[in-house]
Amino acid sequence: MLTDQELLRYSRQILLKQIDIDGQTRLKAARVLIVGLGGLGSPVALYLAAAGVGELHLADFDQVDLTNLQRQIIHDSHSLGVAKVDSAMERLSRLNPEVRLVPRRTVLDADTLAEAVAAVDLVLDCSDNFTTREAVNAACVAAGKPLVSGAAIRLEGQLSVFDPRRPESPCYHCLYGHGSEAELTCSEAGVVGPLVGMVGSLQALEALKLLAGFGEPLVGRLLLVDALGSRFRELRVKRDPACVVCGGGHGE
Repeated sequence: MLTDQELLRYSRQILLKQIDIDGQTRLKAARVLIVGLGGLGSPVALYLAAAGVGELHLADFDQVDLTNLQRQIIHDSHSLGVAKVDSAMERLSRLNPEVRLVPRRTVLDADTLAEAVAAVDLVLDCSDNFTTREAVNAACVAAGKPLVSGAAIRLEGQLSVFDPRRPESPCYHCLYGHGSEAELTCSEAGVVGPLVGMVGSLQALEALKLLAGFGEPLVGRLLLVDALGSRFRELRVKRDPACVVCGGGHGE
């Protein structure tokens, strides 16, 4: 049930017929894991907390560095040297004290990642490296949990939703395979701040759609963002029947 305070706090989105009180109640009951509290994870965490998602599990092993502040808007100059999880928790608790926050301050290995994914309803991958994305995807496939995946570097961004509950949905590995050993990070290639803010905000929107049950999620579609030309492009993505992770949905 929603309290009078919650009805007032979330009134602007409850007014939407696609959400209404039923959708808001589903958001309140939801548990979400955010992997990475950097450029993508910052708007994701802020918007999901503001929207009333009941429980946010925050995973990041890093500390706030001065170079982060150009784009990681959940942190500020007073957070320098502080664990990103702690910095984020302080900001989120001020934004919405009704949201339950569960910290995960250490690197997630295979066992702890499986445990973290099993404890939630949905996962948002806001990490910045292929190895983590592959591990998160495998854990989501194994647990049957939907995954909202975003990435941004230089002036280009990508976003998709992988939902193993849907027979037609590919997984992350179907799309990217084994990736590239030469993959660059933002610290090596650079990135413009508003781009990660845009991709992270879209990740939060996809999460709300999945949790509250409205709209058409980006399942089987890859959204490409060209910040230089201010253009969006969409590609259709099919499940790979020979995928070594999801096995075409049949574990083959």
